[in-house]
Amino acid sequence: MERMSQAEQMRASEAVSPSGVPVAAGSPFERHVKVIEPPAGWPALNLREVWRYRDLLLMLVWRDVSANYRQSVVGYGWALFKPLLTMAVFSLVFGMVARFPSDGLPYPLFCYAALLPWLYFAGCLTGSSASVVNSSNLLTKVYFPRLILPLTSLASGLMDFTVQLVLLAGLMAWYGVAPGWGVLLVPGFMLLCMLAALSVGLWLTALNVKYRDVGHVVPFLAQMWLWLTPIAYPISMVPEKWRMLFGLNPMTGVVEGFRWALFGTAEPNWAMMGVSFAVVAGLFVSGLFYFRKVERTFADLI
Repeated sequence: MERMSQAEQMRASEAVSPSGVPVAAGSPFERHVKVIEPPAGWPALNLREVWRYRDLLLMLVWRDVSANYRQSVVGYGWALFKPLLTMAVFSLVFGMVARFPSDGLPYPLFCYAALLPWLYFAGCLTGSSASVVNSSNLLTKVYFPRLILPLTSLASGLMDFTVQLVLLAGLMAWYGVAPGWGVLLVPGFMLLCMLAALSVGLWLTALNVKYRDVGHVVPFLAQMWLWLTPIAYPISMVPEKWRMLFGLNPMTGVVEGFRWALFGTAEPNWAMMGVSFAVVAGLFVSGLFYFRKVERTFADLI
Protein backbone atom coordinates (compact mmCIF):
# COMPACT_ATOMS: atom_id res chain seq x y z
CA MET A 1 0.00 0.00 0.00
CA GLU A 2 1.28 3.43 -0.87
CA ARG A 3 2.18 5.55 2.15
CA MET A 4 0.96 9.15 2.54
CA SER A 5 3.42 11.85 1.73
CA GLN A 6 4.54 14.26 4.44
CA ALA A 7 2.32 17.04 3.02
CA GLU A 8 -0.75 14.79 3.04
CA GLN A 9 -0.01 13.78 6.65
CA MET A 10 0.19 17.46 7.66
CA ARG A 11 -3.16 18.25 5.97
CA ALA A 12 -4.81 15.30 7.68
CA SER A 13 -3.46 16.36 11.06
CA GLU A 14 -4.82 19.89 10.54
CA ALA A 15 -8.47 18.76 10.07
CA VAL A 16 -10.79 20.47 12.55
CA SER A 17 -14.39 19.97 13.67
CA PRO A 18 -17.12 22.60 13.09
CA SER A 19 -16.41 23.91 16.62
CA GLY A 20 -12.72 24.44 15.81
CA VAL A 21 -11.37 21.43 17.73
CA PRO A 22 -8.73 19.41 15.81
CA VAL A 23 -9.91 15.95 14.79
CA ALA A 24 -8.16 12.92 13.45
CA ALA A 25 -8.25 12.02 9.78
CA GLY A 26 -11.26 9.85 8.91
CA SER A 27 -13.43 11.17 11.76
CA PRO A 28 -17.17 11.81 11.16
CA PHE A 29 -16.55 15.56 11.23
CA GLU A 30 -14.15 15.28 8.32
CA ARG A 31 -16.44 13.03 6.28
CA HIS A 32 -19.64 15.07 6.76
CA VAL A 33 -18.86 18.67 5.86
CA LYS A 34 -21.71 20.53 4.16
CA VAL A 35 -20.92 23.73 2.30
CA ILE A 36 -23.90 25.97 1.43
CA GLU A 37 -23.33 28.00 -1.71
CA PRO A 38 -25.73 30.02 -3.88
CA PRO A 39 -26.89 28.02 -6.91
CA ALA A 40 -25.48 28.94 -10.28
CA GLY A 41 -27.82 29.76 -13.17
CA TRP A 42 -31.55 29.25 -12.85
CA PRO A 43 -32.03 27.28 -9.61
CA ALA A 44 -34.39 24.38 -9.10
CA LEU A 45 -37.63 25.34 -7.37
CA ASN A 46 -37.00 22.86 -4.53
CA LEU A 47 -40.51 23.23 -3.14
CA ARG A 48 -39.87 20.23 -0.89
CA GLU A 49 -37.65 22.48 1.20
CA VAL A 50 -40.62 24.78 1.89
CA TRP A 51 -42.54 21.80 3.22
CA ARG A 52 -39.68 20.99 5.61
CA TYR A 53 -40.00 24.49 7.06
CA ARG A 54 -43.79 24.31 7.45
CA ASP A 55 -43.52 24.85 11.21
CA LEU A 56 -41.89 28.23 10.60
CA LEU A 57 -44.61 29.08 8.08
CA LEU A 58 -47.36 28.28 10.60
CA MET A 59 -45.61 30.32 13.27
CA LEU A 60 -45.31 33.37 10.99
CA VAL A 61 -48.94 33.04 9.93
CA TRP A 62 -50.10 32.96 13.55
CA ARG A 63 -47.89 35.98 14.30
CA ASP A 64 -49.47 38.00 11.48
CA VAL A 65 -53.04 37.01 12.36
CA SER A 66 -52.62 37.84 16.06
CA ALA A 67 -50.77 41.09 15.32
CA ASN A 68 -53.58 42.36 13.07
CA TYR A 69 -56.16 42.35 15.85
CA ARG A 70 -54.07 42.56 19.01
CA GLN A 71 -55.40 45.14 21.50
CA SER A 72 -58.37 45.80 19.22
CA VAL A 73 -61.82 46.40 20.68
CA VAL A 74 -63.69 45.18 17.61
CA GLY A 75 -61.25 42.35 16.90
CA TYR A 76 -62.18 40.20 13.89
CA GLY A 77 -65.11 42.51 13.27
CA TRP A 78 -62.68 44.66 11.30
CA ALA A 79 -62.58 41.88 8.72
CA LEU A 80 -66.26 42.69 8.02
CA PHE A 81 -66.06 46.48 8.24
CA LYS A 82 -64.17 47.05 4.99
CA PRO A 83 -66.29 44.85 2.68
CA LEU A 84 -69.55 46.06 4.25
CA LEU A 85 -68.63 49.73 3.91
CA THR A 86 -67.40 49.23 0.34
CA MET A 87 -70.60 47.33 -0.51
CA ALA A 88 -72.71 50.13 0.95
CA VAL A 89 -70.90 52.84 -1.05
CA PHE A 90 -71.02 50.84 -4.29
CA SER A 91 -74.72 50.03 -3.77
CA LEU A 92 -75.51 53.70 -3.26
CA VAL A 93 -73.45 55.09 -6.15
CA PHE A 94 -73.66 52.33 -8.77
CA GLY A 95 -76.79 50.46 -7.69
CA MET A 96 -79.15 53.32 -6.81
CA VAL A 97 -77.75 56.37 -8.62
CA ALA A 98 -76.09 54.94 -11.74
CA ARG A 99 -78.43 51.91 -11.77
CA PHE A 100 -75.89 49.43 -13.07
CA PRO A 101 -77.35 46.02 -13.96
CA SER A 102 -76.61 43.16 -11.57
CA ASP A 103 -77.46 39.99 -13.54
CA GLY A 104 -80.86 39.72 -11.89
CA LEU A 105 -79.43 39.70 -8.35
CA PRO A 106 -79.90 42.23 -5.56
CA TYR A 107 -77.09 44.70 -6.16
CA PRO A 108 -75.59 44.49 -2.62
CA LEU A 109 -75.30 40.72 -2.97
CA PHE A 110 -73.93 41.01 -6.52
CA CYS A 111 -71.29 43.47 -5.34
CA TYR A 112 -70.35 41.77 -2.07
CA ALA A 113 -69.75 38.38 -3.73
CA ALA A 114 -67.19 39.97 -6.06
CA LEU A 115 -65.56 41.95 -3.26
CA LEU A 116 -64.64 38.80 -1.34
CA PRO A 117 -62.00 37.42 -3.75
CA TRP A 118 -60.91 40.94 -4.68
CA LEU A 119 -60.22 42.04 -1.08
CA TYR A 120 -58.31 38.83 -0.46
CA PHE A 121 -56.26 39.43 -3.62
CA ALA A 122 -55.55 43.07 -2.79
CA GLY A 123 -54.60 42.25 0.82
CA CYS A 124 -52.22 39.50 -0.29
CA LEU A 125 -50.74 41.77 -2.92
CA THR A 126 -49.94 44.47 -0.35
CA GLY A 127 -48.70 42.03 2.28
CA SER A 128 -46.56 39.85 0.05
CA SER A 129 -44.91 42.77 -1.76
CA ALA A 130 -43.55 44.06 1.55
CA SER A 131 -42.97 40.66 3.19
CA VAL A 132 -39.24 40.38 2.50
CA VAL A 133 -38.43 44.00 3.34
CA ASN A 134 -40.41 43.88 6.59
CA SER A 135 -38.62 40.69 7.66
CA SER A 136 -35.09 42.00 7.12
CA ASN A 137 -34.09 41.32 10.75
CA LEU A 138 -35.00 37.64 10.33
CA LEU A 139 -33.65 37.38 6.81
CA THR A 140 -30.09 38.38 7.71
CA LYS A 141 -29.75 36.14 10.77
CA VAL A 142 -30.99 32.65 9.91
CA TYR A 143 -31.46 30.57 6.80
CA PHE A 144 -34.91 29.47 5.65
CA PRO A 145 -36.62 29.30 2.25
CA ARG A 146 -37.38 32.91 1.33
CA LEU A 147 -40.55 31.74 -0.42
CA ILE A 148 -42.09 31.30 3.03
CA LEU A 149 -42.39 35.08 3.48
CA PRO A 150 -44.87 35.79 0.62
CA LEU A 151 -46.66 32.52 1.44
CA THR A 152 -47.26 33.85 4.96
CA SER A 153 -49.34 36.75 3.63
CA LEU A 154 -51.25 34.33 1.42
CA ALA A 155 -52.17 32.04 4.32
CA SER A 156 -52.91 34.72 6.92
CA GLY A 157 -55.42 36.40 4.59
CA LEU A 158 -57.56 33.25 4.62
CA MET A 159 -58.72 34.07 8.15
CA ASP A 160 -60.39 37.31 7.04
CA PHE A 161 -61.79 35.60 3.96
CA THR A 162 -63.42 32.90 6.09
CA VAL A 163 -65.11 35.49 8.30
CA GLN A 164 -66.35 37.40 5.24
CA LEU A 165 -67.61 34.19 3.64
CA VAL A 166 -69.84 33.55 6.67
CA LEU A 167 -71.39 36.99 6.18
CA LEU A 168 -71.96 36.20 2.49
CA ALA A 169 -73.92 33.10 3.52
CA GLY A 170 -76.01 35.32 5.79
CA LEU A 171 -76.69 37.80 2.96
CA MET A 172 -77.75 34.99 0.64
CA ALA A 173 -80.17 33.73 3.28
CA TRP A 174 -81.49 37.31 3.82
CA TYR A 175 -82.20 37.81 0.11
CA GLY A 176 -83.48 34.26 -0.35
CA VAL A 177 -80.84 33.29 -2.90
CA ALA A 178 -79.86 29.61 -2.76
CA PRO A 179 -76.61 28.38 -4.31
CA GLY A 180 -76.71 25.81 -7.09
CA TRP A 181 -74.43 22.88 -7.88
CA GLY A 182 -71.77 25.35 -9.02
CA VAL A 183 -70.96 26.14 -5.40
CA LEU A 184 -68.76 23.03 -5.51
CA LEU A 185 -66.45 24.96 -7.85
CA VAL A 186 -65.95 27.86 -5.40
CA PRO A 187 -62.80 26.28 -3.84
CA GLY A 188 -61.33 25.96 -7.33
CA PHE A 189 -61.87 29.64 -8.12
CA MET A 190 -60.52 30.54 -4.69
CA LEU A 191 -57.38 28.53 -5.42
CA LEU A 192 -57.07 30.43 -8.68
CA CYS A 193 -57.36 33.69 -6.73
CA MET A 194 -54.57 32.56 -4.41
CA LEU A 195 -52.34 31.70 -7.37
CA ALA A 196 -53.06 35.10 -8.96
CA ALA A 197 -52.17 36.90 -5.72
CA LEU A 198 -49.00 34.84 -5.24
CA SER A 199 -47.86 35.18 -8.86
CA VAL A 200 -48.08 38.98 -8.88
CA GLY A 201 -46.82 39.17 -5.29
CA LEU A 202 -43.66 37.20 -6.12
CA TRP A 203 -42.72 39.68 -8.82
CA LEU A 204 -43.49 42.69 -6.63
CA THR A 205 -41.70 41.46 -3.51
CA ALA A 206 -38.56 40.54 -5.49
CA LEU A 207 -38.53 43.95 -7.18
CA ASN A 208 -39.33 45.77 -3.93
CA VAL A 209 -36.09 44.55 -2.34
CA LYS A 210 -34.03 46.33 -4.98
CA TYR A 211 -36.38 49.17 -5.88
CA ARG A 212 -38.23 50.51 -2.84
CA ASP A 213 -40.43 52.61 -5.12
CA VAL A 214 -42.46 49.45 -5.67
CA GLY A 215 -43.80 49.71 -2.13
CA HIS A 216 -45.25 53.14 -2.94
CA VAL A 217 -46.71 51.97 -6.25
CA VAL A 218 -48.58 48.92 -4.90
CA PRO A 219 -51.48 50.79 -3.17
CA PHE A 220 -52.03 52.90 -6.30
CA LEU A 221 -51.80 49.79 -8.48
CA ALA A 222 -54.41 47.99 -6.35
CA GLN A 223 -56.76 50.98 -6.53
CA MET A 224 -56.55 51.17 -10.32
CA TRP A 225 -56.84 47.40 -10.62
CA LEU A 226 -60.13 47.53 -8.71
CA TRP A 227 -61.83 49.56 -11.45
CA LEU A 228 -60.46 47.32 -14.20
CA THR A 229 -62.10 44.29 -12.56
CA PRO A 230 -65.87 43.67 -13.02
CA ILE A 231 -66.84 44.14 -9.37
CA ALA A 232 -69.19 47.13 -9.39
CA TYR A 233 -70.43 46.26 -12.89
CA PRO A 234 -71.08 43.02 -14.81
CA ILE A 235 -68.82 42.03 -17.66
CA SER A 236 -71.86 42.32 -19.95
CA MET A 237 -71.47 46.11 -19.76
CA VAL A 238 -68.09 45.85 -21.45
CA PRO A 239 -68.31 45.99 -25.28
CA GLU A 240 -67.70 42.61 -26.89
CA LYS A 241 -64.57 43.79 -28.69
CA TRP A 242 -62.92 44.77 -25.38
CA ARG A 243 -63.72 41.64 -23.37
CA MET A 244 -60.64 39.69 -24.42
CA LEU A 245 -58.57 42.67 -23.33
CA PHE A 246 -60.32 42.54 -19.94
CA GLY A 247 -59.45 38.85 -19.87
CA LEU A 248 -55.77 39.79 -19.58
CA ASN A 249 -56.66 40.86 -16.06
CA PRO A 250 -56.28 37.62 -14.05
CA MET A 251 -58.92 38.75 -11.55
CA THR A 252 -61.57 39.04 -14.27
CA GLY A 253 -61.79 35.26 -14.58
CA VAL A 254 -61.71 34.82 -10.79
CA VAL A 255 -64.52 37.31 -10.06
CA GLU A 256 -66.75 36.18 -12.93
CA GLY A 257 -66.22 32.53 -12.05
CA PHE A 258 -66.79 33.12 -8.35
CA ARG A 259 -70.13 34.85 -8.95
CA TRP A 260 -71.25 32.25 -11.48
CA ALA A 261 -70.37 29.37 -9.13
CA LEU A 262 -72.28 30.94 -6.24
CA PHE A 263 -75.40 32.21 -7.97
CA GLY A 264 -75.62 30.31 -11.24
CA THR A 265 -75.95 33.53 -13.24
CA ALA A 266 -75.45 33.66 -17.00
CA GLU A 267 -72.65 31.32 -18.05
CA PRO A 268 -69.41 33.28 -18.31
CA ASN A 269 -67.44 33.81 -21.48
CA TRP A 270 -65.13 30.79 -21.25
CA ALA A 271 -62.80 32.11 -23.94
CA MET A 272 -62.24 35.28 -21.92
CA MET A 273 -61.82 33.27 -18.73
CA GLY A 274 -59.34 30.99 -20.51
CA VAL A 275 -57.22 34.06 -21.25
CA SER A 276 -57.34 35.00 -17.53
CA PHE A 277 -56.33 31.49 -16.48
CA ALA A 278 -53.45 31.46 -18.96
CA VAL A 279 -52.21 34.81 -17.63
CA VAL A 280 -52.32 33.47 -14.06
CA ALA A 281 -50.33 30.38 -15.08
CA GLY A 282 -47.74 32.43 -16.95
CA LEU A 283 -47.29 34.94 -14.12
CA PHE A 284 -47.08 32.18 -11.51
CA VAL A 285 -44.40 30.11 -13.26
CA SER A 286 -42.30 33.12 -14.29
CA GLY A 287 -42.69 34.80 -10.89
CA LEU A 288 -41.68 31.65 -9.04
CA PHE A 289 -38.53 31.17 -11.11
CA TYR A 290 -37.61 34.86 -10.95
CA PHE A 291 -38.05 34.93 -7.16
CA ARG A 292 -35.80 31.88 -6.72
CA LYS A 293 -33.27 33.44 -9.09
CA VAL A 294 -32.85 36.70 -7.16
CA GLU A 295 -33.46 35.52 -3.59
CA ARG A 296 -29.72 34.89 -3.14
CA THR A 297 -29.18 38.67 -3.18
CA PHE A 298 -31.88 39.61 -0.67
CA ALA A 299 -29.65 39.63 2.42
CA ASP A 300 -27.04 41.79 0.69
CA LEU A 301 -29.51 44.34 -0.68
CA ILE A 302 -31.53 44.71 2.54
